[in-house]
Amino acid sequence: MEDGMAVTSEGGQQGQLYNARITLLLVLSCAVAATGGLTYGYDVGISVTRAFGRKSSILLGGAAFLAGSATGGAAYNVIMLLTARVLLGVGIGFANQAIPMYLSEMAPPKNRGAFGIAFNLCIGIGILLANLVNYGDQKIKGGWGWRISLAMAAAPASVLTLGALFLRETPNSLVEHGKNHEKARRMLQQVRGVDDVQVELDDLVRASNVSKRVKHPFKDLMKRKYRPQLVMSIAIPFFQQITGITVIAFYAPVLSEP
Repeated sequence: MEDGMAVTSEGGQQGQLYNARITLLLVLSCAVAATGGLTYGYDVGISVTRAFGRKSSILLGGAAFLAGSATGGAAYNVIMLLTARVLLGVGIGFANQAIPMYLSEMAPPKNRGAFGIAFNLCIGIGILLANLVNYGDQKIKGGWGWRISLAMAAAPASVLTLGALFLRETPNSLVEHGKNHEKARRMLQQVRGVDDVQVELDDLVRASNVSKRVKHPFKDLMKRKYRPQLVMSIAIPFFQQITGITVIAFYAPVLSEP
């Protein structure tokens, strides 16, 4: 479990709002990272985001998805198909964990929801694109259209992988991985578009110190004060599944075929 850092929109004990503007760097960085939702929607634990950083995790996820797409498209036996599915699963795992965290950490707290929804938006777009590709591929004579469906997943994965090379690491991750906080300060100044970021930086440092003291995160989840969050984290995906969205999105087209 990722016991990552979280800060509120108010400046700690000083009760001030963080100084921040929506900058071009912020929009571009989050736009590239959010494309990971395309890979997740196209193919729909334990985090490694803390050990490697958010940017590196996104890059690894995109690379795994690229490898899985290539292997699946070129598969000539069941072993290759299974290997492709494993690689795609690894890529999805990285993307599903690292990208929402990247978006939330890069965005100003008051705009976090707006930027975070980009990942879910791209998931929907990815599902739509996959169904359109499948619709066209089923008309290909010879029965090899499935190779196109699998290989086309490399398109959004390429955008994610190449784009990740130019992403900036989040201020939260910089604080976590270095004792020198000056680099995190400079990144905050760039992504927020203001010079006075001391309040937010202090909160990040404080949250990092608290996070590092957590030794047994799963045991902490059982505490009474975290019970509402635990219940909702289980209830939301549960009720999402029993609505039948998975059947409608993925199996209904197959079941409707003559």
